This record gives sequence, structure tokens and C-alpha cells, in this order.
Amino acid sequence: MIVSKEWLAEYVDLSMPMDELTDRLTITGLNLEGIETVGADTAIDLEVTSNRPDCLGHIGVAREVAVIFGKELKVAAPDANATGSPVEKLTSVTIEADDLCPRYTARVIKGVKIGPSPDWLANRLRSLGIAVINNVVDITNYVMMEIGQPLHAFDFAKLKGGKIVVRHSEQGEAFTAIDHKTYTLTGEEVVIADAERPVALGGVMGGYDTEVTNDTVDVLIEAADFDQMAVRGAARRHVLMSPSSYRFERGVDPEGIDWASRRCCELILELAGGELCEGVIDEGTQEDNRPTIKLRYDQIPRILGIEVERDEVRRILTDLGCEETHNCDHCVKAVPPTWRADLTREADLLEEVARIHGYDRIPEDVGVRMAPSHRTREDVVLERVRHAMTAAGFDEALTLSAVDENTSEAFAPWTTEAPLATGTPVLRRANRLRQSVVPSLLECRRTNETQSNPTIELFEIAKVYLPKPGALPDEKRVLALTSGGGFREVKGVVETLLAHIAPDLAWSVESTGHELLDAARSCQLMVEGEQLGVLGELSQPGMDRFNLRGGSTIAEIDLAPIVTAARLVPTAGPLSSHQPVSRDLNVVLDESVRWADVERIARAEAGALIESISFQDDSYRDPKQLGEGKKSVLFSIVLRKPDGAFTSEEADAVRDKIVAQLGKELGGKLRA
Repeated sequence: MIVSKEWLAEYVDLSMPMDELTDRLTITGLNLEGIETVGADTAIDLEVTSNRPDCLGHIGVAREVAVIFGKELKVAAPDANATGSPVEKLTSVTIEADDLCPRYTARVIKGVKIGPSPDWLANRLRSLGIAVINNVVDITNYVMMEIGQPLHAFDFAKLKGGKIVVRHSEQGEAFTAIDHKTYTLTGEEVVIADAERPVALGGVMGGYDTEVTNDTVDVLIEAADFDQMAVRGAARRHVLMSPSSYRFERGVDPEGIDWASRRCCELILELAGGELCEGVIDEGTQEDNRPTIKLRYDQIPRILGIEVERDEVRRILTDLGCEETHNCDHCVKAVPPTWRADLTREADLLEEVARIHGYDRIPEDVGVRMAPSHRTREDVVLERVRHAMTAAGFDEALTLSAVDENTSEAFAPWTTEAPLATGTPVLRRANRLRQSVVPSLLECRRTNETQSNPTIELFEIAKVYLPKPGALPDEKRVLALTSGGGFREVKGVVETLLAHIAPDLAWSVESTGHELLDAARSCQLMVEGEQLGVLGELSQPGMDRFNLRGGSTIAEIDLAPIVTAARLVPTAGPLSSHQPVSRDLNVVLDESVRWADVERIARAEAGALIESISFQDDSYRDPKQLGEGKKSVLFSIVLRKPDGAFTSEEADAVRDKIVAQLGKELGGKLRA
């Protein structure tokens, strides 16, 4: 934000030295970027942070100077004398997109004389680096730089039907801006239209068809408010950044809209003549959502480390424009001004007191009591997940949440909805929020393969973004991994992870049918009927899609159920001093039976007596010996009692119980 010293001096006394002025502004948050002499004026370049749009106009900066130095702020109310016919008889405003334009005002001035701006106005714009066009256009820019409220002037005679319609753009609709370039709209922008076509891209730039020229006689003055994200999206989508979009993206003062409109009309009447129509068309409503903020006096020394007199605290808040509603020995309550939307809580008022009172008045060695922060349950669990994965030999990866279309479509285990897309890519072609982390890790794997890295074991903890119609997306935090090991090896890593962190989580496996995975070596993990994750070896088409040279096994697991079921306090029990006993079981089952079901039944029948169960070898298949569609599954169980030794008969009884239940549920029988 470049500020003219000559212009600034109209609103506040600037008798202090320039160094003192710029130093104090820097200390209070408006950092000095540079100073330049432009003719007889001095241009001061200040860095304005995104939370302070009120300082994107000279009056806002003057208000800061007045508060810092205890000076009077001199801003006169605009005096635009309306002598013409009622404006409602000439034009109308209809807002069809109130979600993108909460308020729109219009005034009409008839009989203006377009010509060059006077030297004083032109010189002030030049000192700010703004091009001089003609008196009416220059006035709209002048008022914008005065109060920070963008304005636009239409040639009223060029408005078809003599009316304004604020609406959503239509997909594929063409719009020609005042830069004489034609843009194809996407349907996501807000446009100002007349009865037939768009005449301005709301909050960004006016249109060529209705711009003010030397032939203009009547003008319509627009002062409005537009949705910040809609303006930002349109400006970046069409690469049309402008001083107007810069301000609308950060938010404008709702009380400054009508002030700017009246001030613009006042200057046009003074410099271009004409007759102002009586009244104003003011469509839309803006709710006053300003909070009443309570500032407790005892928080000042606790947070800032110094004492500030209560009267000084109240003076600072009042000078900043806050409306005091309560004061007592304990606290002061205030409502922030409309131009300070960044003031929402007690900490914000404390910061205002600190910066105006002076950060330089807070000693460097002041003691401020601090309390240790408390890590959330999720933080603790995620740390344990990282520890378990690194202990298993994996390296943590960090990849971007924005991906291109091809990556986004490769794998989406959580939803069938189309991914969320942005109009402006974060990186080249990366304009979609990912619905799975696995494709990003596989691209990392391909990169490592091209570098001939021998070991590529990667995991990442990140969010995926799952669209929900009419609502914000579901941001699911997942653990994703890619390994050079096989299905069983990675399944063992997952089992170890779950056993270590959430041993009480009852999960099971079911088949999955994603084309990226090998149907015989993949599964989805389930918890109470809901998907916990997916695990499997890549199929050949999957490897081809990512141009991988070697095989890989992937997994992606929802961390929310694990965080909920995590056992944060380790528990220990007495170890049995008695010897374990093992039994091997070779059971003939149908080809369709899964090992997970065999393991489940074995654990359930053995109960607390089972110490471990392990699958011994690949299933044996021989139609001549076992029968068509049969397989032989060999596994071992280890049994141990806490209070005595297992006899051979007791171990056989447990084995027989398991076999009987396998026969009952799965049709299994011991192989002869």
C-alpha cells in the first residue's frame, strides 16, 4: 500500500519527523517497505498484512497515525447534493446471487462532462502509481485509495434496459473486460449484468462495453460488497488481479460502502458537473455480527508481562473505534468497529493494547508465566503410529494434497464421488484434492526406482478430502504405505501396528475388487461393518499405470477408529512359568474359505489359552487327494495355561474343539 504524505496530511497532523512516523508505524504492524519522492509529494510504501484491509486506504492509515500519536482524525462527511429526479424511476437493481453479493448500491448522475482530472487529483494518483484516465474514472480510483472501498462507474446509456442484475455467471459465457480481452466464464463467478449481457466481473474488473468514455453523459456509480472467496477465485482463474480484487479478497467495511458512494458523487459533481438523482438504490442486507469482547484487566500482566493503566487501555480501545459497553474493576467490554473484522476475541484486544501502548515498552527480560501445552489424544496416537512404522523399517514421506486428474482417478477406496477441484492449479495440472494418498506414494516409488534405490519402504500420515453434497468435505486422516514386500509381509506390519496401538479393536478382512490390486492378494479391513482400510499387492495393470519396474504392496487405513480404540496406558500381566504346548492342524476346506475366518474361529474356541497362531505354508491343492474345489490349510497353535502345565489330553481337547467348530461353520475336516 503506497501512501501519499501530502494526502495523508489532510486527515491527521504529520508534524512529526518522517523517521519517527515510519518507525512507529512499523512497530505497530505497518512495516515500511520504502520511501520515494514523486514530484512535490512523498510516497510511503507500507506492508499491510491480510488481516488489516482497513489500512488499504489513506483514511485507515491516518486513523492508525492518530491513535499512535494521540492526534485528531479529521474526516468530513461527504456532501453530495441531490437535485435530480428519484433514482428509482431511472434504474433498478436485482440481486440473484445474494450468496456472492450481500449488498449492492447504485446512484445515478446525469449530464456529466468527461474530461481530464485537475492536477491535484492526477498528481496524487500518479504518486501511488495509478494511471490517470479521465475525471470520472480517476475519482472512483481516488475514493478507493481514500477509504479502501472499490467503486465502478458505468456509462448509463450503454446499460441495456437501464438496469443492473447481479447474478452467477453462466458456464461458457463470454465477457470482455476493460483491458479489451475476452474471458470465458465458468459459472463460478459473480457478474454484474444488464438486461442482456455481463457488464462487469463482480469485484474484479469492469466491462469494455459500458466503460466511461469522452462521449459519456450519464453515469451509474456502483458501490457493493462481494464474497471474498468468489472474487479471489475469479481473479486467479482468469489472471485478472486488480486493486479492487485485492481489497475485496480481504474484506471491505460494510459501513464504508455508502460513504464511498456519496464521496464519489460529491467529487464528480465538483469536478465533472452534472445532476445527482435523488436517493440511492440499496439492495441486500448485511447482518451486524460484531461480537462484544470482554477484556479482563488481570490478563494484561499475565499475557504481556507489564501493567497498563486501565484508563490507558480504555483510551486505546476507544481511539481504535471500539464502542465501550461495560467497564468495572474487573474488565472492560467493547464492540469492535465495522472496519476491524479481525477483532473477535480477548487476545485480539490484548494485542491492540500492546502494539499501541508500544512493544518497545515491554522489557526483553520480562517474566511471563507459561503453562505447558497438552497433547491431544490424536497427537499421542499418531506419534505411536510413526514410531511403529519406522520400527518396521519404513521411511516417512510428505506429499502434496493437490494432485492432477490422472493421479486422482487412479485409486479412490473411500468414495465414488468426483473429487473437489480448483479453478487454479496449485502446481502444474494439480487442481484436485486427493481422495487417497496411495497414488502419491506410488509416484514417489517410481521416482526412487529411477534413482536405483534398492529399498523403498514409504508411509505417510495425511488427510484425504471426500466430497459431501451441500456440505464441507469429510477430511479423513489416513495412514498410507507402499512396500516392496508381499501381501503377507505387509499384512503382518498392519497386524503388528494394530496390536501395538489398539489391541482391543475387533477388525476383520473381506475381499475387495479394485483393478489396481491383485484380486487373490488383496483385502479390505473392516470394523463393525465399516471400512477400516484396504490392503493388497498391485496387479499388473496397477504396476503399468504407475510405470513401476517391480512389484509393490500398498495399504491405506483410516486412523479415526484407531485413535478412538487406542490403549494409551500400557498394561502388563504376570508371565506364566509353565511350558507351552503346540499343535499342528492340517484342515481341508473349500477353496473360497479365507484364512481370516479360520483364525477367528481358532482364537474364539481356544479363548485365553491360546498364546499364538500362525499360518505355516501355502495352501496345498490336489483334486485327486482332496477333491475338486478343496485346499489343505496347515497352521499351528501354541497353548499355555497361567496356573499349570498343559497335559497332552488337554491340548488335544482344545485342538478337537477348534476342528469341530471349523467343520460346523466352514465345513472343514482334518486331513487324513
